[in-house]
Formats: sequence, structure tokens, C-alpha cells
Amino acid sequence: MEKRLINPASLPPPRGYNNGILVSGGRTLFMAGQDASGADGKIVAPGDLVAQFEQVMRNLTAVAEEAGGKAGDIVKLTIFVRSREQYIARLKELGRIFRAWFGDYYPAMALFEVSGFFQSDALIEIEGIAVIAEQ
Repeated sequence: MEKRLINPASLPPPRGYNNGILVSGGRTLFMAGQDASGADGKIVAPGDLVAQFEQVMRNLTAVAEEAGGKAGDIVKLTIFVRSREQYIARLKELGRIFRAWFGDYYPAMALFEVSGFFQSDALIEIEGIAVIAEQ
């Protein structure tokens, strides 16, 4: 499977994401939005965006791994947050967690602020698309 990062010179240079990723080969996995639910279905660390982000990354990675992939196979993330300001204020901490899962690789991403989630204690939810190598 080959991934080629697409970042046109006519767009601002991306920082912390890529504008596009062209993938050839592999199987496409569409991942449902993952919140910070633990195995018991309850939100982990109510009120703590950073801890919830880490749980969301665990959940997304678990889905990718169950399909035979890994976090680095994720090519697109859509991030939904309750508070854009809180997300920006904690960006360095979130970045450290992100790099622990992805290293220097950045999927194509979008961020949206929303008024609420299915579970009222959730502060973040992320959905993704992964392309996993043929087995």
C-alpha cells in the first residue's frame, strides 16, 4: 500500500495535518465516531479534554487493529469538540498524545465545534477513515 501526501503549493502549508492523502492499494475502513467511552460504556475522565482525547485515540486504534491495521493507517480524521477554545488552549498536550499514536505522520483532518454529544459528559468525538494493507 502506498500513501502520497497531497499539499498543493497554492494552499497555506499545513501544520498538524495534511490537505490530502492519495492511497493506492489496501482496504478502506470507515470508523464510526468514537467518544471517550471505556469498556463499560461510560465516559472516561468527565471534564478532562486531554484524558478524553487519549481514550478516543485508544478507541480509534482498537477499531483499526480489529480490522488488521494500526493508527498509522488512518488517513482522515474528523474531530468534533464541545469547546474550540478549550481544544486550542490544550493544543500542546493534545499534540503530545497525538504524536504518541501517529509519530510525525498527520492524516487529513477537520475540526468542528458542536453543542453537544450523545453522552452528556463527552467533550470530544472523532470519526475516521483508514486504509489498511491487503493481507
